[in-house]
Amino acid sequence: MSERDVLELDIVVIGAGPAGIAAALRIQQLAEEHGVTDLEIAVLEKGSAPGVHSLSGAVVDPRGLDELLPNWRELNPPIEANVESERFYALTERSHYRLPVPPTMHNKGNFVASLNRLTEWLAGVAESKGIEVYPEFPARHLLWNEGRVEGVRLVDSGVSKSGEHKGSYAAGADVRAKVTVLTDGVRGNLTKDLLHRDPTALRGRNSADYETGIKELWKVKPGSFPAGKVIHTAGWPLPSSVYGGSWIYGMSDDRISLGLVMGLDYEDPTWDLHREFQRFKTHPLLRKILDGGEVLRYGAKAIPGGGLYAMPRLYGDGWVIAGDAAGTVNMARLKGIHLAMKSGMLAGEAAFHAVAAGDTSATKLQSYQEAFDSSWAHAELYKTRNFRTAFKKWSLPRAAMAVGIQTALGGRGLFYTRLDHHESVHEATGPARAPAAPPVFDNTVTFDKLTDVYHSGTNHEEDQPSHLVVADLNICIDRCTKEYGNPCQHFCPANVYEFETELKINASNCVHCKTCDIKDPYGIIDWVTPEGGGGPNYNDM
Repeated sequence: MSERDVLELDIVVIGAGPAGIAAALRIQQLAEEHGVTDLEIAVLEKGSAPGVHSLSGAVVDPRGLDELLPNWRELNPPIEANVESERFYALTERSHYRLPVPPTMHNKGNFVASLNRLTEWLAGVAESKGIEVYPEFPARHLLWNEGRVEGVRLVDSGVSKSGEHKGSYAAGADVRAKVTVLTDGVRGNLTKDLLHRDPTALRGRNSADYETGIKELWKVKPGSFPAGKVIHTAGWPLPSSVYGGSWIYGMSDDRISLGLVMGLDYEDPTWDLHREFQRFKTHPLLRKILDGGEVLRYGAKAIPGGGLYAMPRLYGDGWVIAGDAAGTVNMARLKGIHLAMKSGMLAGEAAFHAVAAGDTSATKLQSYQEAFDSSWAHAELYKTRNFRTAFKKWSLPRAAMAVGIQTALGGRGLFYTRLDHHESVHEATGPARAPAAPPVFDNTVTFDKLTDVYHSGTNHEEDQPSHLVVADLNICIDRCTKEYGNPCQHFCPANVYEFETELKINASNCVHCKTCDIKDPYGIIDWVTPEGGGGPNYNDM
């Protein structure tokens, strides 16, 4: 039997995204300011390298970078282009109409970036400061001791599909720490388990809301879409019952970032997110841009879009949560990178001072919550605190009117300061119905799911236990087929789930978007971490 290695740290950060790297950098800065030379910190990343699982549009608000690294512009950051122009269109099936850019979506002073490259660069800055960043270190479980978190246990490697130990078997190490900083991303498996442990005390005032963004990176004809041009759209192909919209961002070297965001609180169990994204690209506005071009990359990612009132409590005994794991996304702006960084910085500050004081209790780490609640990140989210809930409560025209009033009044409505909702996303799914006719793909502009999975660069060790764990397969056959028509085969954007007479799970296709963990109508799909290094390869995404 292989013994588990034990790594002892002061602070462990889970996830090398913007929030996690910002937390580690802030901790290191404080250590230098206070003359602390023996602080042991490390960042654990499940991907093969920092950034390979990072996916966003992305137009970046530089406020977080300005605060964390005031000289960041001198460190050769991977900026694709500064935003030079922006448009907002309402789409019908064949036409588009220019509308004023909503005040919340103005992008003057922001820049277009690849989140993959930005994250990789941030990790490089961290390593240059002496911070240890460990790729292929996937955390599977939290380590508990009398109600407090004391680190994480990594995934066992070398386990076959049947659960047998192969010749390469190695037990996952225990990484013990005085404070665990959870920046494990949207619907992170550790954060999810933590919140399930005590939902009454830890979950937000509103139920969490999620969207899924589907993105492709394209190389287009020279001159067809300039770098720094930003377009957002609303309307077609989404019906009024589905919240969402699109983006088109001009990057360097005649490349564009192209994506469609769709709320997961829709009713139709046959709704296929990937199909609608492919339809979107057939619009004349998109055809004009894409004809003669070539798709380079594909990816998908869930987004925690519920806003301020859906955020959980941010601290506890031995732990803090930041970034997408904490829901720090402003859906009204379609931005979260700067907020993730700010929350990570504040989490890092609280962790450092708690370790320095020899007190890592919830009482001490509550300073993080207090600091966040008095920060500019909280102030920004407060101004859009009711944005997403308006689209849950009312029809599209009424919600749009309510959001306009909220924007003018700093987030409140005419007759309310807070909108409540308590329905989980998966509870919105309606009864089974006949699916639409299968789409036809031209393999030039539109592609099937398997082709796009190839474009994602996804790779997993085939002979390992599935990281998509279905609690009761009998429900899929005996109930879901009749009640919902097995919607997993539709909402998954990577062809992971196939259903004929039984459910087939193609876990090796998974792009780690977490949509299934969120949208399954019975809540019985559990996304857990696979062996280290597995998953998509989002180079330049």
